[in-house]
Amino acid sequence: MNTPESDLCQIDRLSPRERRQSAILDAAESLFLEQGYERTSLAEIVKRSGGSLATLYELFGNKQGLLHAIATRWCEEAMLRSLDEGADGELSSVETLKAYAHRQSELMESPRAVALMRMLISESLRDREFALQIYRDLHVPALDELGELFAEWAATGRAEIDDPQAAARLFFDIVVGDSMLNTLMGVEEEWLDRDQIDWRLQPFISHFRIG
Repeated sequence: MNTPESDLCQIDRLSPRERRQSAILDAAESLFLEQGYERTSLAEIVKRSGGSLATLYELFGNKQGLLHAIATRWCEEAMLRSLDEGADGELSSVETLKAYAHRQSELMESPRAVALMRMLISESLRDREFALQIYRDLHVPALDELGELFAEWAATGRAEIDDPQAAARLFFDIVVGDSMLNTLMGVEEEWLDRDQIDWRLQPFISHFRIG
């Protein structure tokens, strides 16, 4: 697989420590997806990434720390930047919200995202502290980002949202809630298409008078 030129430029700017960290994360994610989190050993990760077990422990602490770092990197790469597209003001509030909903659904239905979510849930059921850490570090920032946008819309008259954080939670439930649950449980593989998402969002848009 060829590495995009922009990614190569990013790699060139990394320090040796950052490159080592990235190599370990790449190896760990590949192995977790190939053979499962539980069945992957730290020794296998080190063998594929190079370096040493001591470096892995220094950077990530343990295998659980690796899983957390992989999930955090995925969120930073994909989810938390997905509101930027409507930030220039060219889209209306409704268009911005629908575009954001479509991107969230596309991101969450990817095989990579589903596999990571299954690993995170499995480990969270085993370790409550890990579950709380994942919730604080991954889910809360996404809620806060959308909540801040809703608060801005309310302050500038673009919407009538009395509780931006509650509205952000409701939005995520509408867009990915049951589809993600069904996929994780293996009940169905079908996700909502764009028309279905727009239909679900219509009562949300009308209730909060998003213009």
